[in-house]
Amino acid sequence: MSLTLYNTHSRRKEAFIPLDSERVTMYVCGPTVYNRVHIGNARPVVVFDTLYRVLQTLYPSVQYARNITDIDDKIMTAAAELGEDISVLSQRYAQAYFEDMAALNNLEPTMVPYATQHIPEMIDMIERLISKGHAYEAEGNVLFAVQSMDGYGSLSGRSLDDMLAGARVEVAAYKRYAGDFILWKPSSDSEPGWESPWGKGRPGWHIECSAMIEKHLGETIDIHGGGQDLIFPHHENEIAQSCCAHNGKPFANYWLHNAFINIEGEKMSKSLGNFRMVNELLDQYPGEVLRYVILSAHYRSEQQFSADLLDSAWRSLDTLYGFLRGQETSDAMLNPEGVGYRALLDDLNSPVAVSELYRLAKEMHAASGDAKARIKAELMGLAELMGLLQQDPEQWFTRARGSNDIGAEAIETLIEKRKQAKSDKDYAGADRVRQDLLDMGVVLEDSREGTIWRRS
Repeated sequence: MSLTLYNTHSRRKEAFIPLDSERVTMYVCGPTVYNRVHIGNARPVVVFDTLYRVLQTLYPSVQYARNITDIDDKIMTAAAELGEDISVLSQRYAQAYFEDMAALNNLEPTMVPYATQHIPEMIDMIERLISKGHAYEAEGNVLFAVQSMDGYGSLSGRSLDDMLAGARVEVAAYKRYAGDFILWKPSSDSEPGWESPWGKGRPGWHIECSAMIEKHLGETIDIHGGGQDLIFPHHENEIAQSCCAHNGKPFANYWLHNAFINIEGEKMSKSLGNFRMVNELLDQYPGEVLRYVILSAHYRSEQQFSADLLDSAWRSLDTLYGFLRGQETSDAMLNPEGVGYRALLDDLNSPVAVSELYRLAKEMHAASGDAKARIKAELMGLAELMGLLQQDPEQWFTRARGSNDIGAEAIETLIEKRKQAKSDKDYAGADRVRQDLLDMGVVLEDSREGTIWRRS
């Protein structure tokens, strides 16, 4: 079974055929680093990390780039409010982003290009667009002339008139057409800027990705991904810039977009104040719980996010880790014919793959000998592909569920107290300890090897 992906551009599922079977290229839009990221920002990272893992099982080399936008008006505003240098602020939030994403078991991309490190490449691309008649200078700005490109709007499926009616466009007298967008803008003496043929200035948002992709991955790439909010204008404008700079050559052969995450049934928005920041969620839940939640829904479906869903996911992972407790270690082995792997090959059908983890865990629990070892190896192979079940099972159950939860050391002390009570034949006292722990959310499980515990 070959990999199939839903291509936003063609609006259908297609068999994935790379440009080079020895080297697959994928670019995913990363964050603008002016604040901590929210759970909606984490969804594309988890989705495309999973795709990255799947691609690595199929091809010898996968070049995966996820950028950092470290120059932007939002960054400038945040730095000014804090009285902080822009580079210091952007680096701090970039590092925080890396830490948050690592906590969700995401692999590091092959490369992480920063926008500010690619200014010469952006200037070069803008100069080419001007020379080809696709861009023009006006009052220190350089703009892309959208009417110069045949097929502009093919990704979003909108006409120029529709785009103008449905989008917020900057009204400026220097524009030849209202929908033309900024490639380069002037910077004042107090603003960050770089010297260019058009004076001191800084790049527009869209040109950054086009230039970085060209430098690191080539003129045409296999896969370009991101959240569905980027389809228009960002990805539409990337296509325009890159195709026109490369004489009509295709920019990306497959466009993938994940849907939104909704909070308690409503879209996350600043006006509603319902953002859920990843670092705040990580204070309450293991990163694997957040990853499990994201993978429990298909990436193209809107996802409903709530505390109940997180608590349920935690309990589900408890069940899976419970099956792994006390099992002999074994190497992970991916079954190419397994239901879970085949589901992931089918446009990343992660909900089916999650269900398969449960089926394999139950089958392993009921098996014995070589069969048990074989099933566990397949289970761990699939789990590794999804970035799940990557902790030691015993460690997993030591995580407190809240600020009032009893600590691991206190639990062990009470277990010893119960053990002594049983030794003294004080069975009523032993039962009281068990019940006290149960009341505190701690479940004891006795076996011939001793007593183990987990949080309920």
